[in-house]
Amino acid sequence: MRMITAAAMLLLLTAACVDPEASIEPAGGQYPLKLTNCGAEVVFDKAPERVVMLKSAAVPYLHSLGVMDRVTARAGQYPKDYYDGATQAEIDKIPLLTDKTDTSGHLQISKEVVISQQPDLVLGQVDNLSRETLDAVDIPLLEEPAMCPGATEVPSFDSVYRQMESYGTVFDRETEATAAITQLRERLAKIQKPSTVRTAAVLYPTVGGGVTYAYGSTSMAQPQLEAAGFTNVFGDSKERVFEVTLEELLGRNPDVLILLYSDGDPKAVEQAVTGLPGADKLKAVANGDVMPQLFNFTEPPSPLAVDGLEKIVQRFS
Repeated sequence: MRMITAAAMLLLLTAACVDPEASIEPAGGQYPLKLTNCGAEVVFDKAPERVVMLKSAAVPYLHSLGVMDRVTARAGQYPKDYYDGATQAEIDKIPLLTDKTDTSGHLQISKEVVISQQPDLVLGQVDNLSRETLDAVDIPLLEEPAMCPGATEVPSFDSVYRQMESYGTVFDRETEATAAITQLRERLAKIQKPSTVRTAAVLYPTVGGGVTYAYGSTSMAQPQLEAAGFTNVFGDSKERVFEVTLEELLGRNPDVLILLYSDGDPKAVEQAVTGLPGADKLKAVANGDVMPQLFNFTEPPSPLAVDGLEKIVQRFS
């Protein structure tokens, strides 16, 4: 296996590390609220009321807390397949600043456009709008812990619960956060693992030809597969995500393949693997046990990962 170089790293491949330093510390009551996010201190004098959302990762959290109406503008991609009708209706009401991205999937938006919205919180850091830039104009930024550079904690479903608690404290919705966590725990408790443990691999193929990536033990794919009753054939790798060849895949020959993708035609995603010369020798391909799945249903840790788990169990039960 070859480790991904920094130059080849895409946004989708930076989304499965958990910030081990993330913490919330109320100072003398609920507010002012001090929060450590990606190693930086963030202070809130009150619950945010004008939120600009530059990434979709926070959507399931904010919906669960009932604060989507505080998002006054959004930018980026919000695939409809991720959301139920109620959540989608909330998203549709939020003005879209832009959904333009570069070839690597990075959002293209100017700092002037974001600052002109006069937000009291920006959710999601993008390449051309850093935390330092927003700090200079007294606008706090929160990034998903799973997106923090340099974080090393292994993700789990507990990561989802902690982030729900974090948002609940920031928005003064602790009661709603507790209820949402309880519901997530109950859903996980209902998952019935099969009596026979099978093997699986979670991949991110490149449609149209190119590199295929696999997910190791420090990705959210690991606890998701375990909860579904699968053994990750790449679970011996300490790398979160890395390049993998067909030869390596054939050598491990998983019973099931789960193919992550960000958008586009799931059939094309499947063909990107099954159409490789020699792929027909894979057990998963020969038996038709190949499942395309939208990326955020597995990574980063969020309530969507519970949705993704249920989809995996339903598909292979």
